[in-house]
Amino acid sequence: MMSKFKLTLLAGAFALTPLTATAQEAPVAEIVADDSQGDVNSEAYAADAKAKMQKEMDQAIALVEKMFDTSSLPPIEPARLTLAQQTMNALIPAGSLEKMIDNLYGKMFKTIMGELGGQSDLMLSIKTGVESDKIATLDEATKTRIADMFDPHRKEREDQITRVLKPLISEALTDLERPMRGGMAKAYARKFSAAQLTDLNTFLATPTGSFYASEWMELQADPEVMVAVMKALPPMVTKFMDRGPQIEKDMKELPKEKQLSDFSDKELAALAKLMKVDVKVLKEQRDMWKTESVEATAVDAAADAADYAEPTDAAADAAGDAADAAAEAAAAASDYAVDDPAYDRGNWSAADLKHVEDLEAASGNAAVAAAEAQEEAVANARKKLPD
Repeated sequence: MMSKFKLTLLAGAFALTPLTATAQEAPVAEIVADDSQGDVNSEAYAADAKAKMQKEMDQAIALVEKMFDTSSLPPIEPARLTLAQQTMNALIPAGSLEKMIDNLYGKMFKTIMGELGGQSDLMLSIKTGVESDKIATLDEATKTRIADMFDPHRKEREDQITRVLKPLISEALTDLERPMRGGMAKAYARKFSAAQLTDLNTFLATPTGSFYASEWMELQADPEVMVAVMKALPPMVTKFMDRGPQIEKDMKELPKEKQLSDFSDKELAALAKLMKVDVKVLKEQRDMWKTESVEATAVDAAADAADYAEPTDAAADAAGDAADAAAEAAAAASDYAVDDPAYDRGNWSAADLKHVEDLEAASGNAAVAAAEAQEEAVANARKKLPD
């Protein structure tokens, strides 16, 4: 797992990147306004958003605590913990995290902002539609003049982003140091004996040890380290790609995981007994999965027919009729739902709403699984068919 200070570093890097700078268009998403939430600028809306975020963070923390459970560990001797705290005070002095981050401000942050800034070949290409290769032939003075036409205040804007966000990041890193020292002190107290901790503290009190303690964290962001790590990534990725077929083969040796739709009534009854729930709930979920599977199969069959069948007028007409029928059915269902207030989710109980949303989530997962299974089946068929 990535350490906390590296997560903070990553967050800071994204925060300092201009939000409008992107090399790809985001998928178009339908935005549905929820009138019940009220004004997005209101205190009530902000409080609600903060509460939801806090809930998600609490869930994430609970997951981490479950993965790294410390409740069964033996208690730490107070004297040894005191020695470990002395070690951490030397290794993580006040401001050490910020010092490490500052080592990157003039390198990674400014490089990213420069590449995604208004004067880079990439951004000029995005803004004008002219190929970046063509823009690359222009001299820097010309690029500056072009960028100035779009935003003559871009340099001040970039400086403002850094000026506004850096104090906030510094404050967050300062807040992080105390719990980080506390956690590492406990870890050191469990790992090292009192005698070993005493030896460490003696070393850290020497001129060499003191210099090491002040520099070791910043050195993790040293250019030599960053470049070496980045250069090591391509061979690692290539290794996984080369071994992909064998990994896929090994993973297929075990039978596939059963889905709820595979359960018989007898198995559902046993499952309901174990979970202490009404078997009807599980049956509804199973039947929904089966329905989604049938619908997905029908849609896939129609798509396959359109892709692979001979392009005759009859086939085209049949495909068109099927599409029209599906659209009419969907429209009819939608019209009925609008006319009947019982379909308004605002009139549902919390339990009913949760049940429907859970089933919808499962439906989405089933659709994704069906699509992946189809792609796998097509790929396998193509291996067998003659070219």
